[in-house]
Amino acid sequence: MPINHPMTRVLFVCLGNICRSPLAEALFKKHVTAGDFGLHFETDSCGTAAYHIGAHPDERSRENARKNGLEYDHLGRKFSLKDFRRFDIIIAMDKANRLSLQKENLTDHGHIYLMRDFDPMGKGKDVPDPYYGGEDGFQQVFDILDRSTSTLLKKLENGEVL
Repeated sequence: MPINHPMTRVLFVCLGNICRSPLAEALFKKHVTAGDFGLHFETDSCGTAAYHIGAHPDERSRENARKNGLEYDHLGRKFSLKDFRRFDIIIAMDKANRLSLQKENLTDHGHIYLMRDFDPMGKGKDVPDPYYGGEDGFQQVFDILDRSTSTLLKKLENGEVL
């Protein structure tokens, strides 16, 4: 396995940390566990806004994940400048959140990506925020994040990212 680090730390970021980023973290962990790479990755998720600090993920997102065979939980937190030092890779769910991170990036952290940079069906696009939509939006986000996190892991395994 070409990973050069004993531990690769990956942070997933969206706006409020109750829909997209905690789901991305859970799906990435699922793929890591399926590939038996758990000892090589540390993950977390957060939001660029302080709307939902301490809140559990949106129940509609969790219910959709259950329908797809995935159970997860998380307590919302806001991004901290310390995260630039702690994480090797920071993955933003959309361009607005990436821009927020870039504006705070005083440490010149060079590994801020869009989640869909790893989506074979939508490179460079945003992961849509399902918060104000219906169940179909949560399924669409699940599918996007499932593909994207799987590809991210493969690229990390092959040393193509970092």
